[in-house]
Amino acid sequence: MEIIKFRPILKQVLWGGNKIIPFKQLDTKMEQVGESWEISGVKDHESIVSNGQYRGMKINELVELLKANLVGKDNYERFGNEFPLLIKFIDARQQLSIQVHPTDEQAQEKGLSRGKTEMWYIMKSDENASLLCGLKQEITPKEYKKKVENDTITDALCQYNVKEGDVFFLPGGRIHSIGAGTFLAEIQEASDVTYRIYDFKRKDKDGKYRQLHTEKAAECIDYHVEKDYKTHYIPKKNEGVEIANCAYFTTSVYELDEPMVLDYSELDSFVVLMALEGAAIMNSGEGNQTTLNAGETVLLPATTQTVKIEGNIKFLETFV
Repeated sequence: MEIIKFRPILKQVLWGGNKIIPFKQLDTKMEQVGESWEISGVKDHESIVSNGQYRGMKINELVELLKANLVGKDNYERFGNEFPLLIKFIDARQQLSIQVHPTDEQAQEKGLSRGKTEMWYIMKSDENASLLCGLKQEITPKEYKKKVENDTITDALCQYNVKEGDVFFLPGGRIHSIGAGTFLAEIQEASDVTYRIYDFKRKDKDGKYRQLHTEKAAECIDYHVEKDYKTHYIPKKNEGVEIANCAYFTTSVYELDEPMVLDYSELDSFVVLMALEGAAIMNSGEGNQTTLNAGETVLLPATTQTVKIEGNIKFLETFV
């Protein structure tokens, strides 16, 4: 089966910046692009194949057609015809709202199919870029609501100055906010459910405050305090380094300056490769060849046995 590429779904938002379009080398003059949904199985926001024999098909149609051959036997039994991940690039010119996502269990209690666990890999961001992640002091739901009302909720959150290569894992329930100047890759469950906690008293283009979800968020927040919410790892050349491993995805980062063969013969899953820097030529064991350039994301079907990558490139590898 072919290595599959998709049309990016570009999201123009008030807080969006100007990094995504040149990074992906797109021929468009769109401004304030805050997100590029690289691969999305989210209903009504499904990615469309851009190459090969399946060009023009929506990803969930492709899952329904190819089933386990595309996503893997266990994944197809678990997720059915819905592709289980949402892969993004995010460019925050302004601070995003403080928010939280429910766990699967919390979402299902509210009649939703799934919650949202996600991870961030920080890319080349502005010098003063930062983010908020996790509670730094114990608070009760009542104290949380009071802090939202009196504009002091940020005092209870951990702030991190960020640089390229930093990683943060965000299980459902962890409060977070991407700060101004931050450019990152995001890997998450195929869910768009978000509860907005605080929006810094900003108004939208119509002069109105955006809706907050104070009560729903209070029910979902994990009030447990940890010493450090940042993922620590040692980068290595020419081998994969695992940076996230959970029930929803496993992600590693690779930085190659010599040819490497990735062996997926024992893996019962699709694989997503997300290029962060550089460029390479990819050859699958079936003789399919394609390029992988910075800003591109490709999907390897579960039938893929091996892939040879030749070039100078940094990329994220994700499977379920």
